[in-house]
Amino acid sequence: MSANVEMNERPDYDEVIQNIADYVLNYTIDSDEAMDTARNCLMDTLGCGFLALRFPECTKHLGPLVQGTVVPYGARVPGTRYELDPVKAAWDIGCMIRWLDFNDTWLAAEWGHPSDNLGGILAVADHLSKVRVANGQAALTMKDVLEAMVKAHEIQGVLALENSFNRVGLCHVLLVRVASAAVVTQMMGGTREQIMAAVSQAWVDGSALRTYRHAPNAGSRKSWAAGDATSRAVRLADMSLRGEMGIPGVLTAPQWGFYDVSFSHTNADLALKPEQDRVFRFQRDYGTYVMENVLFKISFPAEFHSQTACEAAVRLHPQVKDRIAEIEKIVIETHESAIRIISKEGPLANPADRDHCLQYMAAVPLLFGDLVAEHYEDEFHAAQPQIDELRAKMQISENRQYSKDYHDPDKRSIANAMQVFFSDGSSTEKIAIEYPLGHRRRRAEGIPVLEQKFRRNLATRFPAARSESIYALCKNAGQLQETSVIDFMDLLVI
Repeated sequence: MSANVEMNERPDYDEVIQNIADYVLNYTIDSDEAMDTARNCLMDTLGCGFLALRFPECTKHLGPLVQGTVVPYGARVPGTRYELDPVKAAWDIGCMIRWLDFNDTWLAAEWGHPSDNLGGILAVADHLSKVRVANGQAALTMKDVLEAMVKAHEIQGVLALENSFNRVGLCHVLLVRVASAAVVTQMMGGTREQIMAAVSQAWVDGSALRTYRHAPNAGSRKSWAAGDATSRAVRLADMSLRGEMGIPGVLTAPQWGFYDVSFSHTNADLALKPEQDRVFRFQRDYGTYVMENVLFKISFPAEFHSQTACEAAVRLHPQVKDRIAEIEKIVIETHESAIRIISKEGPLANPADRDHCLQYMAAVPLLFGDLVAEHYEDEFHAAQPQIDELRAKMQISENRQYSKDYHDPDKRSIANAMQVFFSDGSSTEKIAIEYPLGHRRRRAEGIPVLEQKFRRNLATRFPAARSESIYALCKNAGQLQETSVIDFMDLLVI
């Protein structure tokens, strides 16, 4: 046989894909903690979207691709009057959820925001429910939505635990596309084969470059990239339900597969042999771990690696607010991931650049005692030269223990420490915070604040009576789970 002839033996689906399909089809969620966290996640995620609707740079992306289009059985976009096909509705919901960088976060070898998957889940749930009712069947319930959220969180998060896509320059929204594709295909009634086909298509799409998240190219694409990913998942799910074939060896195919093309150096820092660094590594089987441990952005609309730095800055504000001109230097100890992702010097070009700059996000609460979305806008930045003056005085260094604890599965801390030194030789106390308010270890303290955040965000979009109705329903776990998706979405239409 010629050495130039390829053997055309079609393989079984890659084990990674089979395991994802088996999980979404067969796993029964019996964790009350996971379901209750999903309920809080639903509130927080929708609230972030409602707040984003105040920003024209977000809303300009929303609505039908063809003006005036009417879609029978269309999916509603919460907080708007739009009723769109589920692919575009998923895009819009995902975009508004992510716009302000205020929804939940998962930090591991890879990072991301698992609630980004709600774009596809909610759009498909609303559309399917309308079709079912029209055919004399029962609508999906919000329990179905919460269970889908738990599973999407788990797929995205478990893949992220040991596999660093960022180290080869790939964006984490790839994992949104994979998780959403699996979950929404199952929601749409897909078979195991159809789920695997959709997931394989999600992998073969490859990944966006993450250059739009980093200097010097940080920009607004990072705010709609996840909407694009969850929307693409809905499209791939629909194609698979129509019979489109999958790509069984998409990950493992020599030369042409995802491992060889896109992932071959991801684990180089783990000193693996070349043949070992071309496959995903798994710390645990799929269950409910990710939802139970997800990180909520409760206090600040800021990239999560900076959350404890912002919290430290708020605590230091009373000690520095009357001595800003006397500050000589600001010392911040942080973990390696924060330095690699968000430590920036030099001019910041736009709001997306600022909300991914550790120094900017620390300077604002030092000056003003808080950090809100409006603090990133061009007008605010132009009027506050002291922000960049403080940035120039910041010294950023890695605390190796912080980096170690960041990856410890029993800790998953996101630590930062800050101390301010003055020209007369005096200094503030050193404030070190290991776990942000949204961490699992601070749930009892954090959830009441998360609920307050949701109420504030509701008030930006709905009249008081409607806001209270939505809040009361979301607070009542049993009633929420029994509520039909159609009835729930009815409450969210303006």
